[in-house]
Amino acid sequence: MTERAFTPALGRLAPVRFYDAVAALTRERLWRALVLAHVAPRPGAAIVDVGCGTGSLALRLAHVEPGARIVGVDPDPDVLAVARRKAAAAGAAVDWRVGMGDALEDVVGAGSADVVVSSLVLHQCPMAMKRAVLASAHAALAPGGRLVIADYGWQRTRAMRLAFRAVQLADGVEHTRPNADGALPGLIAAAGFADVREAEVVRTVTGSISVYVARRGAAGASGSVPA
Repeated sequence: MTERAFTPALGRLAPVRFYDAVAALTRERLWRALVLAHVAPRPGAAIVDVGCGTGSLALRLAHVEPGARIVGVDPDPDVLAVARRKAAAAGAAVDWRVGMGDALEDVVGAGSADVVVSSLVLHQCPMAMKRAVLASAHAALAPGGRLVIADYGWQRTRAMRLAFRAVQLADGVEHTRPNADGALPGLIAAAGFADVREAEVVRTVTGSISVYVARRGAAGASGSVPA
């Protein structure tokens, strides 16, 4: 893929420096807290944040469990620069890596993660990339590892679909429509995950954000991300 073969954090809407301010409008504190509850980080766990953006979720994970090993992966050097500054200011230890979400085996190693987490990424991706990112997340997880995704999901009501139009304006109707139509659980299952479920739904001014959880295969020994 080319260096710019990804949608920037705010799509066509605004430069990356405004991302955190815009994200705050999505009831970010609530849905990120729900993600943290489902990740339940523990000491020694290897947690990979795919499409980590400006690092908000990765930094919260590091704050909740300093003994976990947090790796933030994003293809955009500009957002990673913001993430590094935020981590330095917070005194948080996060391993930031430049990489695409469909190449996690190369970036962190196959079977190396206990948890793969992602927030507000898949709705921006073409269908083929959605599938590729989920397949790569499955490959990156150790047996028994967990997937936790927060993203725009099924927009159940007319009001939520109308609100979601702002996201579609920024990120494109073609890429976002499958999410709005409820495609994510099926795509997660098709990538090989078991016990797929929509665990939470949070209504926001830009549409509803769902938290999906799933696991890879049978329980097994936890992995560790190589240095």
